[in-house]
Amino acid sequence: MRGAGAGRTPIRAASAYGVLLIATLASLYLVSQILRNSIGVIAPVLVAEVGLSAAQLGFLSSVFFISFALAQIPLGMGIDRFGPKLCMLVCAGILIVGVLLFASATTPAGLIGARFLMGLGSSCYLMAPLAFYARRFHPDRFSTLAGIQIGLGTIGTMIATAPLALSAAAVGWRATFLMVTGAIGLAGLLVAVVLPGEQRGEGDPEVSRQTLRESLGGIVLAARTPWVMRLFLMQLTSHAGFVMVVGLWGGPYLTHVYGYGLAERGELLFLTATGQTAGLFLAGPLERLMGSVKLPVILGAGLTAGMLLLLAAAGTLPLAALMLWLVMFGVVSAYTPILITHGTALFPRKLLGRGITLLNIGAMAGIFASQAITGAIIQLFPISADGAYPLLAYRVVFALQAAVMLLALLPYFRAPDPLWGEK
Repeated sequence: MRGAGAGRTPIRAASAYGVLLIATLASLYLVSQILRNSIGVIAPVLVAEVGLSAAQLGFLSSVFFISFALAQIPLGMGIDRFGPKLCMLVCAGILIVGVLLFASATTPAGLIGARFLMGLGSSCYLMAPLAFYARRFHPDRFSTLAGIQIGLGTIGTMIATAPLALSAAAVGWRATFLMVTGAIGLAGLLVAVVLPGEQRGEGDPEVSRQTLRESLGGIVLAARTPWVMRLFLMQLTSHAGFVMVVGLWGGPYLTHVYGYGLAERGELLFLTATGQTAGLFLAGPLERLMGSVKLPVILGAGLTAGMLLLLAAAGTLPLAALMLWLVMFGVVSAYTPILITHGTALFPRKLLGRGITLLNIGAMAGIFASQAITGAIIQLFPISADGAYPLLAYRVVFALQAAVMLLALLPYFRAPDPLWGEK
């Protein structure tokens, strides 16, 4: 069900033009990943400067993901009807506005509203490129391309750790976010120049003739696709554990429990982002090696949950063991591209954009729920005189996230594996 657009010659990923396209598509995703995961490192600074509570901090981080999720249905319709390029350019404009407002906000409400816009603006930079790959490149390269897209994008997660901490210390977090707007503008210019233009309904001419009601009906058809709900449940937890550590509670945990400052927590979280980047580049080869899309997902999700349970049980680790845990946690949580590959195999071409964005709603909604709920849970624990939350609070939220991941695995075991010829 995947392949190049009808009547088009598939692009070779190894060609010079293919490499330029992939780099261009990854550029805005990289910037969006910086923004997605930026709260973890600067969280203590925001708490001190703006007066955020733990619940407000959790909501500030998570509101990015609820707006991201809300955008997925219109985004899927837009990808199928107008093509990926126009969607990416419109989102770039929204993203620039959101970042500018965030850099100038002085109240919790201002920060939250700006981050809501940042989530809307970032909403297309994985799904639109994946739809482009599915239409324009050889179908047997999809997992590898998805892994490269997410892997290059995760360099943004790495930047959101130690480099962001260094920049915030040197010029302040507000000036740092202002500089990010320049990167967004440059990446948007690359998209405008490098990506080929689309015609309406590029993936399937039938889509361009659909009414709004018929386009919305396609979402219902995608939701009714056999087995899609089992993958939706997996998507709810697929990225929530990693983002909970790198994008939100990892920074406060390292400060409150170990006493690390801005630079040290940035350097330690950099290890996790680096580990996931390495794991993402291995995703495609691992799928081909195992001859399955289902087994690598089960292995990755199970190990991710296991490592969270290990940290919850131990509470603290010696520095060397902590560093190893941070690296390996990033590596084992890098199964997302293979789960996306599993999802794309479910949908016919004319529903591809709406289908994959429907599944992505699960991923974003899962992160939102995880961060909002864990923020409320941590808020229940007493605060020390210096504003720190106790170790027990972090152990509880790590264990809770692991339990949810293991529960989501249960229905996924029965989902068919397309590489095994199952339907």
